[in-house]
This record gives sequence, C-alpha cells and structure tokens, in this order.
Amino acid sequence: MITVHHLENSRSQRVLWLLEELGLPYRVQRYARDPRTLRAPPDLVAVHPLGKSPVITEDGTVIAETGAIVTYLTGRTGGALVPAPGTEAHARYVYWLHYAEGSAMPPLLLKLIFSRLAPSSPWLLRPLVSRIAGRVLQGFVDPDLRRHAAYWETELTGQPYFCGTDFTAADIMMSFPLEAFAARGTGAGPQAEAWLARIHARPAYQRALQAGGPYAYA
Repeated sequence: MITVHHLENSRSQRVLWLLEELGLPYRVQRYARDPRTLRAPPDLVAVHPLGKSPVITEDGTVIAETGAIVTYLTGRTGGALVPAPGTEAHARYVYWLHYAEGSAMPPLLLKLIFSRLAPSSPWLLRPLVSRIAGRVLQGFVDPDLRRHAAYWETELTGQPYFCGTDFTAADIMMSFPLEAFAARGTGAGPQAEAWLARIHARPAYQRALQAGGPYAYA
C-alpha cells in the first residue's frame, strides 16, 4: 500500500488530494513541525535523506518531489487527470506541472524568509535587518509576486481550470502556491479566488483535509 509521509501544513496535502481524486488506497504517516523553527522533524530523514515532505513509499520504493509523485500516481491509473498527449491541453499540463514548483514557489518562499528575518534576529540588529528585509521585499519579492498573480488572472480568464475546461492534476499542483499566496494576504485576484473556491468545493479535496488533519491554507 502507498504510504504518504505527511507533514502538517505542507505541500504533501496535494498528494493526499490527488490520491483521493484517483481513488487509490493509501495510509498516512503524520509528522509535526518543530514549534520553534517550523521545520520538518528529523524522523523524515529516515525516509528520505533530505528529510522533507512530501514523500511516498510503496513496496520499498521511495519517491520524493511533488511533481514526481504526481507523475508516478497518475501513471498508476493510466493517465487519469492528465490530458491526452499531443493536445494543447497536454502541453499546458506539462507546463503548469513544472511551473508550480519551478517558478511560483521560489518568490513565495523568499517572502516567508524575509518576513521572518527581523523577528528572529537579535534585538540590537532588528532595526537594520528589518530595513534590509523591507528593501528586498519591496524592491524584488513583492513586485515578482504581483507579476505572478497577474499572470494567473490572465491564464484563468475564460476557463475554469489551468489547462482549460477540464480539471487536471496540474490544478492540484497549482493549489499550494495559490493557497499560500491568498493566505498571506497578498491579494489574490477574482479569477484566482474563483478557482480556489472551485477546487475547495471538490469532494476529494474535502476528504483529503479529513485525512491530513488541520491545514492552514484551506
């Protein structure tokens, strides 16, 4: 059976959702974040050397990275939630599958890091660190995030999902970046908000929340 090594409030929630959409049996091994650093616990290193989630295991096989897991699981079901090869929708699917982690997540991660630099610094250094972090956020990170948000709005205009009229595994991949963006109060546009409402209403999404436990971005 597939085991999902699930870290709370993490990208592994997407794996649970995908499994629910595909109807594949699985079990959940839960991990809690360190309350001070919010990092994954050392226990995950025993599963994968990088000690990060998501990771799935099945019959001795270990697969990490959400995109790789999505490809593995959709392949198990004959390409369910994947557009037919050779179609425009499939080309878009491949793009969004990789864009989610390759382009969308880095500025969100930078936003998180630089927002926490000053509070975690020694109090004598906090004013200086706060100014430096603020300049990086205002001059680079925030404009980049606004650019991505405008891009999502354009791509979702006139179609309900990222690949067109049909829901695909690429929408599952895109859920975490847009959820994180919206949760941090950055100002998701109307198309993104409508898309989030659409995916959150899916029964499989709701079942995944029950399986994974509390999820701050839902």
